[in-house]
Amino acid sequence: MGQRVRVQNFGVSADGYGAGEGRSLERPFGHADPVDLLGWAIATESFPNRTSPGGSRGLDDHLVRDFHRGIGVEVMGRGKFGPQRGPWEDHEWRGWWGDEPPFRTPVVVWTHHPRPSFALGATTFHFTGGEPADVLAVARELAGGLDVRIGGGPSTVRAFLDAGLVDDLHVAVAPVRLGAGSRLWESPDELDDRFHHDVVPSPSGVVHHLFWRR
Repeated sequence: MGQRVRVQNFGVSADGYGAGEGRSLERPFGHADPVDLLGWAIATESFPNRTSPGGSRGLDDHLVRDFHRGIGVEVMGRGKFGPQRGPWEDHEWRGWWGDEPPFRTPVVVWTHHPRPSFALGATTFHFTGGEPADVLAVARELAGGLDVRIGGGPSTVRAFLDAGLVDDLHVAVAPVRLGAGSRLWESPDELDDRFHHDVVPSPSGVVHHLFWRR
């Protein structure tokens, strides 16, 4: 199938928001509770940060277990890396992800304000600007022939969708409404002209929307 561009396990509210308003260093999801959007994944047996035995199995667990398979690089927007805007004022601060980020691949941060690359654990962060196609070209080079994951936030995923660059998309719609914030879509059906689309409810309460390019 060749090198593909994928969005995986992306959580949004029932009204299409992937993050709330008022995001800050202390509240990366703004007024949204991340457990409301991502609790289905956190509850699975395969969730990578699980600290106790147990966890759910079934479709939710399968999708979480599949998260790293075949991925060579992640692309994220500046807002997923951290809350700052504008020129970088502090190169010592290295994002929300701690000393051992979960990606374990190169990460391309899409930003108007490049800065030097740096490594944390097995993850190296690179910073680049340009249009989505330019960012994807950089990511493909770093992926070593493996797939590229567009990791978020919502505006970044939407930009790559609107540029026609996404091959596979998985969005988990949670049974909560946010009313405002950063929106992925008004309705998942708006992508049906470009993608095949399956809808799979889960016992956890989320509804998985699976898209693949027509």
